[in-house]
Amino acid sequence: MAHLFATTDLERNYRVNMNVIGLDGRPRVLGLRELLNEWLVFRTQTVTRRLEYRLGKVDKRLHILDGLLIAYLNLDEVIRIIRREEEPKPVLMQRFKLTDEQAEAILETKLRHLAKLEEMKIREEQKKLATERDEIQGILKSKAKLKKLIASELEADAAKHGDDRRSKIVEREAAQAIDATELIANEPATVVVSTGGFVRSAKGHEIDPRTLQYKTGDAYQHSACGRSVQNAVFLDSTGRAYSLIAHTLPSARGLGDPLSSRVDPPDGATWRGVMMGEPEDLWLVATDAGYGFTVRLKETYSRNKAGKVLLKVPDGALVLPPAPVSDAKALVAVSSKDGKLLVFPVKDVPELARGKGNKLFDIPAKKFASRADHLTGMTVVAPDKSLIVHSGERTMTIAWKDLKDYRGARAQRGSVLPRGWRTVDQLETD
Repeated sequence: MAHLFATTDLERNYRVNMNVIGLDGRPRVLGLRELLNEWLVFRTQTVTRRLEYRLGKVDKRLHILDGLLIAYLNLDEVIRIIRREEEPKPVLMQRFKLTDEQAEAILETKLRHLAKLEEMKIREEQKKLATERDEIQGILKSKAKLKKLIASELEADAAKHGDDRRSKIVEREAAQAIDATELIANEPATVVVSTGGFVRSAKGHEIDPRTLQYKTGDAYQHSACGRSVQNAVFLDSTGRAYSLIAHTLPSARGLGDPLSSRVDPPDGATWRGVMMGEPEDLWLVATDAGYGFTVRLKETYSRNKAGKVLLKVPDGALVLPPAPVSDAKALVAVSSKDGKLLVFPVKDVPELARGKGNKLFDIPAKKFASRADHLTGMTVVAPDKSLIVHSGERTMTIAWKDLKDYRGARAQRGSVLPRGWRTVDQLETD
């Protein structure tokens, strides 16, 4: 229902521009509070004028009744004056000290009606009108009584013309549309990036991305496992990170789509890896200059197509594919072009939100500048995993217990790998 309220006309807010003629006779835009205040002032003025009009009518009738009572008490004399005088009105006014209105009322009354006038009826009407006059005067003199009268009249109108409310007034949170991810199946997914920058998503975690078919001249670059509703974060060669929801990516049944069609990387940038998982997951990011740090995945998210700067890349350096940190007791393994391997605790690597990071491996500046030495591989090995060293078409597996031969402190140069395995193309865990 909340989704329907937010996305259909079942619930809508409408703006009302209340441009009205105010009590001062000028047009202006009023808010609801101002409009109600002006209406109450107008209603008060209207009721006041109605009461004053009625009071005038009552006073006039009482004045006429005073004259009729005089005529009744002197009926014979009044009849004689009317019959004998050519101008009876001034005579009546002078004889009985009547006003023009009283004399006119007597003369306009037919004799048969005048004869039937009874003193009790006149006095009863006088009493009734006098009571009404006192009530009206009391209301006009008291603001409280006037407000009470206005309120009672409004309540009476509501009772007479109103009906029961048909829609309930309830307090609830604002309606929001259902997140599209809630309608998507939450299932395991593997996101694969190729060297040519093509991306695709496969169902499950059992797939071997290296066995997928790639375009001519393209090949496997990096992959990450997660859920179809999670963000896949892509890292380019400039150190920028870009976020896309996994279920929006093309299926792995095809050859994929270029990432550059979904995001806007800098000119000349290439794709180096992908990260995926829970927002609090730790990932190790680094450059082949030997510097890196760990970062929470949530810190890499970006809504902009241009992404966000995550890793500061030194001049001439290359971004290494990121590696997940699945265990606090895990070890970082890095290899160099010189054929050395260094292993040290991942806890020794600082956690940052962005930047260049700290030194992971000691590479002389001159050697790095000439590219005579640089990092060739990086991964994080959990206690129950093994390290796999890729050298050309061959692979060598080093068990966790055997990594002690290459243990050292962060920023050292490590130990030499066995002969024939000193040209490392990539490091990964089994």
